[in-house]
Amino acid sequence: MPESNLRFLIVRLSSVGDIVHALPAVAALGRTYPQAQIYWAVEERYAALLEGNPFVRRVIKFDTLGWRNRLTSGDTLREILQSYSELQEVPFDAAIDMQGLLKTGLLAWVSHSRERVGLAGKWLREPAAGMFYTHRVSPQGRKHIIEINLSLVEYFGASTETWEFPLPGNAEDQSAVRDQLERLGVNEYIIVNPGGGWKGKRWSPEDYAEAIRRLAGELPFDILLTGSEQEEELVREIRDMARTSRAKWFPSTLVQFIALARDAKLVIGGDTGPIHLAAAAGTPLVAIFDSSDPLNTPERNGPFSPADIVLCGREGSNHPRRSRNLHYLEGVGTESVVEAAIQRLKRANG
Repeated sequence: MPESNLRFLIVRLSSVGDIVHALPAVAALGRTYPQAQIYWAVEERYAALLEGNPFVRRVIKFDTLGWRNRLTSGDTLREILQSYSELQEVPFDAAIDMQGLLKTGLLAWVSHSRERVGLAGKWLREPAAGMFYTHRVSPQGRKHIIEINLSLVEYFGASTETWEFPLPGNAEDQSAVRDQLERLGVNEYIIVNPGGGWKGKRWSPEDYAEAIRRLAGELPFDILLTGSEQEEELVREIRDMARTSRAKWFPSTLVQFIALARDAKLVIGGDTGPIHLAAAAGTPLVAIFDSSDPLNTPERNGPFSPADIVLCGREGSNHPRRSRNLHYLEGVGTESVVEAAIQRLKRANG
């Protein structure tokens, strides 16, 4: 088949970090087949991460969380049917499931793609998803999820030597970030992102406050605490405990955070979307990880620059995953985070 007629469907619905980790594979596919048409099925709330992506022709949006919350609505049924019908408008040559769930395998199957490619059983989040594939890839020897995703496009002959992260950006968001920095009177800064997913993945507010107080005394930079509007209360709590005027609240959208992170001296945070966005932007990192979760180890999901520093919590302290009774991540002291921050800044300047 002529390359200009090739049509690929990427299935990676969520979440922020996982979408970021899929970008190099999609870029590699697009570089190898520059005339091909690449479509991406993604959750609507994360679609902004694909805006302006030069390798993605069209984004097909889903709202599976919203649909679950309002299944009885007639409008919801129409939205579901519309999204699924978009998968069948194009005769795809191949669907590549980079999420490995039953629902994402089903989406690949619904697309009626001639080939449906995903990972082999033990590498899947939900092994039963493999029943929807025509080919299963075993990424032997691959550790990081970026490398595992790249193995899926290597099946189609893609060259994967270079990792590209085509992150979104626009003049409006860049201007909004500049304006907010000016209002805060901030020039040079580091970012602390204290939020995240479930509680067991997060360092405690008390630890963040102590680290911020120490960093404010040792570094010549302002400290911007970032997060969504829903995390403002958490940030206020940390600022109150830190008792330093150099710690400032900087709410942002995902795209605005990318613009902010590009000019940051350093980003400190846990295993959450912003830390992965900062890694893709090439910003120096100190990442605080929970080492007890076998599905989110630093080796698999953590920062990939050898210069970045990862600090791991005490093994076994927060399992099972997402339990309601989890406490904050333990085993990482404030002294080690402050020392790591200073060391990472030295590496960046060396």
